[in-house]
Amino acid sequence: MRDEVLEAYTRQYIEAQRVPEVTFAWQGGEPTLMDLEFFERALHFQRKYARPGMKIHNALQTNGVTLDADWCKFFGDNKFLIGLSLDGPRQVHDGYRKDRGGQPTFERVMRGLHLLQEYNVEFNTLTTVHSLNVPHPLDVYHFLRDEVNSAFMQFIPIVERDNETGYQQGNKVTARSVGGRQYGEFLTAIFDEWVRRDVDRVYVQIFDVTLGAWLGQPGSLCIFAPTCGAALALEHNGDVYACDHYVEPKFLLGNMLQTNLPALVASHQQIKFGRDKLKKLSRYCQKCEVRFACHGGCPKNRILRTPAGEPGLNYLCEGYKHFFTHVDTPMKMMAALIRQGRHPAEVMNLLKKS
Repeated sequence: MRDEVLEAYTRQYIEAQRVPEVTFAWQGGEPTLMDLEFFERALHFQRKYARPGMKIHNALQTNGVTLDADWCKFFGDNKFLIGLSLDGPRQVHDGYRKDRGGQPTFERVMRGLHLLQEYNVEFNTLTTVHSLNVPHPLDVYHFLRDEVNSAFMQFIPIVERDNETGYQQGNKVTARSVGGRQYGEFLTAIFDEWVRRDVDRVYVQIFDVTLGAWLGQPGSLCIFAPTCGAALALEHNGDVYACDHYVEPKFLLGNMLQTNLPALVASHQQIKFGRDKLKKLSRYCQKCEVRFACHGGCPKNRILRTPAGEPGLNYLCEGYKHFFTHVDTPMKMMAALIRQGRHPAEVMNLLKKS
């Protein structure tokens, strides 16, 4: 990304905010392939355009392979929140996370993790759930909880289209993709341990979002919201796309050097993209008892047909339905505790007595 694009993005993004705190999210590829000087310039532009009293936050997603003391000191000094990609213990992490030369990366990632901890960098773990680690949910969870000391976890299902373009086309998935039912069983296995011993000690994104649904709150995660369109992607040259899952020609909104970000976000094309998630929800999904929690999931995964032959069923539907049905009772218990002004962690004692 040229400085011209970096400065224009920073200025336009800050100017568009009507809130006192703004977060810049850096992803790639691998963002640390840019040198530290790039991020120092990014912070300079943030300070330059921040309004008085405005707080600026930065979050960066990394595979951890390139982290060294200089990077981690920079992150600590500037209070970056780091998302570290870690798929579990060595044997499952190294299954797919190899470097360009085909060598395993686990040792380098763990070295980076220890440096993050040494420099007191706040981090969470992002675990992709795929064909190799999905049979081992508790091994993955125990590793992240007990060896990594991760207090904030995300479990992201790999549903990867098998085609030549790399775009969201076709209904076949690659061999490393997770199965729909498998993903649901992976989540429920972890949930059953978490809800009995780790509530308020470990935060798992999908569990927090699910509790919000049982409280009647709007979906706080785009994949489980009725509509979408608020998670746009900016490329290095200033091109803006409807979503980071749809960085492909027909979803290009324009270039922010030619059209300001707010105009691109509010464009008819983007509004239609977001509303289509609800508009194209299948009749099968509309009648589903867990629709309030799922809302059909991410449109990129709606590649199956319903039992009646209607297109648009989410590849993960069976897993979502299994998970949301399984957690219904403890979620109702935690929601009731919150409504009574009590702490949801009390659910652990209630389950021991039941």
